[in-house]
Amino acid sequence: MNLTLHIRLKSISFRLLSSLLLLGLGSSANALGPVEVPETWGGDLTTRQRLTGDWGGVRDKMAKKGVELDANMLLMPGGVITGGKETGAEFWGNVDYTLNIDTDKLGLWPGGFFKFEGVSSFGNTLYDQVGAIVPNNVASLYPEFDQASSGLMQATFTQFLSHQVGVTMGKINLFEFTPAEFYGDYRTQFMNTALNISAAFAMAPISAYGGGILGLPTPDITLMALALDASGTPMENNISKAFENGVTVLSAAHFNIKPFGLVGHQGVTGLWSDKTRFSLDQDPENLKRALLQERYPILGNPGPRLERILNKYFPQLIAPVKPANKKSNTWAVVYSFDQYLWQPDADEKRGIGLFFSFGATDGNPNPVQYSYMMGIGGKGVFSGRTHDSFGIGWARTQFSDQFMPLLRDKLALGLDHEDAIEMYYTAAITPWLNVSPNLQIIKSGMNKELNNSNELQDMDTTLEASLRMNLLF
Repeated sequence: MNLTLHIRLKSISFRLLSSLLLLGLGSSANALGPVEVPETWGGDLTTRQRLTGDWGGVRDKMAKKGVELDANMLLMPGGVITGGKETGAEFWGNVDYTLNIDTDKLGLWPGGFFKFEGVSSFGNTLYDQVGAIVPNNVASLYPEFDQASSGLMQATFTQFLSHQVGVTMGKINLFEFTPAEFYGDYRTQFMNTALNISAAFAMAPISAYGGGILGLPTPDITLMALALDASGTPMENNISKAFENGVTVLSAAHFNIKPFGLVGHQGVTGLWSDKTRFSLDQDPENLKRALLQERYPILGNPGPRLERILNKYFPQLIAPVKPANKKSNTWAVVYSFDQYLWQPDADEKRGIGLFFSFGATDGNPNPVQYSYMMGIGGKGVFSGRTHDSFGIGWARTQFSDQFMPLLRDKLALGLDHEDAIEMYYTAAITPWLNVSPNLQIIKSGMNKELNNSNELQDMDTTLEASLRMNLLF
């Protein structure tokens, strides 16, 4: 390899990698490129970066060679205190296993990075008790929604060609890119799905085969575009099926700003897909087919709940007699920003700020017409607690007026909008353990729900309390 090119590739900076913002939502520094590692994984139990330490020095040697193996366990006991469909408590957990390989450190070639991530989930969620349409716990969306399972979330190769350009391909985990300054990291920030990712992206696959290109024309402008399998899921690993049902294209532009010396970010993202989907505008006889066959990855799977109500009150509509209406494309656009209002000692990683996001869609086949998100976040605000964080947020999901008008009008089921208010405080107990008391107030988009007697009952506003524990091994 040309020596000059080799040196240029080796100098690819974390500046590019840490500023990448896919989906206009945010980016984790290790989503596509090198993983920051400490000088040593060792130390005593209160200071080491991981619970299991340096594995007798083996972990440190692997890191120097560009191989980083990690595991993360998220434990989420919680309960519905009042309201919702019913009160009760449950326990849900996720375990992530990741392998990162830096080809330069491994002595192969500069600028190349592999990442593999598997996820196992266990326990039971509060989704049924809460009665919301948008999942109250974003960690319950994968590998399979609302059920214990294991799956491959990511298997990607990324190659940076210069300071300004990189390409990526493989099975891409979109949740790797959701962390913004004050929201999107569900392990330490908000839990509600609508406060992690814009509900306008209801049609975006969570994990899918594909590829794309990213660029940094200036240090403060990041551009990115991805083409993904429109039907990709964490459980689908057969690459031969990729793009059989169409493509989903995501493009984003992100801007770093610093008014009055305070850190801020702004972003715009667009989504377009040519996958043929059930139209929301259906003859009544086809409603059940649309409910059971259409999937909305970010919303989980609300179809079976609505289908049970349809079966009970409109059994004459069960057997379709006409072809279903279809839509051949869908689109969504989201604008978002976050801005620090105060930062102590000019520390760019600490302070208090605001965040906001607004999304709009075609409203058909996307069941979400508009999405809103706003709130206040803080990091390292208190002296001596520089790794703690807190947040207070509100999200509204405005559903399309074409989303099940029969159930909305005939049964006063609602289906107009859903509101969620969430607050949390994350305390860093050690570098490998943080604990987050969490409170959610959710006004479901459904005014009524079938009870255990198979009768419609009114649903009051849900009050949910959780204690989230994040352990790094």
